Amino acid sequence: MASSEFPLHERVFNGDIKRVSRLIRTCDVSQRDNHGNTPLHLAVMLGHKECVHLLLAHGAPVKVKNAQGWTPLAEAISYGDRQIILLVLRKLKQQSREALEQRRPLIVQALKDIGDFDMELKWDFQSWVPLVSSILPSDICRIRKKGSRIRLDTTLVDFTEMRWERGDITFMFNGEAEPRNSLTVLDNKAKVFQRVRYEDTDIELEEEVDILMSSDIVAAQMSTKKITFSRAQSGWLFREDKSETIGGFRSHFYCVNNLVLESKKRREHLSAEDIQKNKTTLENIVKGSWDNAEASNGQERRRSLQPPEICNYTWTDYATSPPGQPPCLGRTKISKESSKAFKATVAMSDDFPMTVEVLLDVLEVVASFKQFQKLRDFMTSKLPPGFPVRIEIPVFPTITAKVTFTSFKWKTDLYSSLFSIPQTYTEDPSRFPDL
Repeated sequence: MASSEFPLHERVFNGDIKRVSRLIRTCDVSQRDNHGNTPLHLAVMLGHKECVHLLLAHGAPVKVKNAQGWTPLAEAISYGDRQIILLVLRKLKQQSREALEQRRPLIVQALKDIGDFDMELKWDFQSWVPLVSSILPSDICRIRKKGSRIRLDTTLVDFTEMRWERGDITFMFNGEAEPRNSLTVLDNKAKVFQRVRYEDTDIELEEEVDILMSSDIVAAQMSTKKITFSRAQSGWLFREDKSETIGGFRSHFYCVNNLVLESKKRREHLSAEDIQKNKTTLENIVKGSWDNAEASNGQERRRSLQPPEICNYTWTDYATSPPGQPPCLGRTKISKESSKAFKATVAMSDDFPMTVEVLLDVLEVVASFKQFQKLRDFMTSKLPPGFPVRIEIPVFPTITAKVTFTSFKWKTDLYSSLFSIPQTYTEDPSRFPDL
């Protein structure tokens, strides 16, 4: 990896801010070196704060992963400088909003091209852990679509890790509205509504930094590269391909093979007290006794860590190390990797009126609601012929979600009032603190 190949990387590595400011106008700030690192990765690993500022100001991507699977935000958390973490986190959220807005016209047009419909699906969360399984929720979601508007009715308000909230809730997306006003959530019992915040407040960002600095750095993904499908069998003596009617649609069952959840954790930035506190919190969650009040409310802000030892490696040391095996530039890593294969099943029907492609266009909108992201991820993998009317997929290492499409009808008579906020509702900006 000769220095001429990555001049911006080299100057960032050496903290040469004057040359970085000149090169940044002509070099690609998103270029990755032989270790998969961008200039921003190197800047945060080495704590070169001025370089971080400059790179972010010139649009350096924050979501990109290096060869070890870590983003610049992960490396910033490891280094432990609070200001750098906040800068990178703020830019990550900004870039995510910008990426969504770039896709927005295509999403809205795709919705308009789809016929209007009324659809129901049921969620069941299951676990092989007895205590957990007994307290997991289920829910029936109703999704209606008219033009570029979507209405989603649910009783499961939120499901994050092992915490959930019940209610009579409606999410509404208006593709014609300004981005800041396009997502609204209604509490139909309290008759209030809240606009889903387009940007996080400074206080919310500071609180998120506190959480990041006191928690494991986690990178997890559902690997679908080697997925294959085989027909599921039924019967004891005489085995045959499993088929049954689901929601009125004749369906064929398939086993999903080689579905793997890969996860990595790092905790070199945590104290022994942090680790013990996180362990206690996890135990309380499993017991169902976790309380939101136990979060960071009332606590002082986390302070920056003492910087790691000064890096004694030179650019040449870094550049000539084997690809994907760079020397440690920041804090010595304390990491753990795990890979777990999961059993999943899917029931496909040729009779279902909607296609997978159309559903993906809808999920592009509703995937911002946390229950749907894993479903969308799975739907993008290669499926057998037909429409997946039932899917059983892992959402956490010990929890499986079963999603069943129970009904579907194309509709031409949906009232526009269904997609508007009732006049009797009042606005409550604080009803859903996490939205």
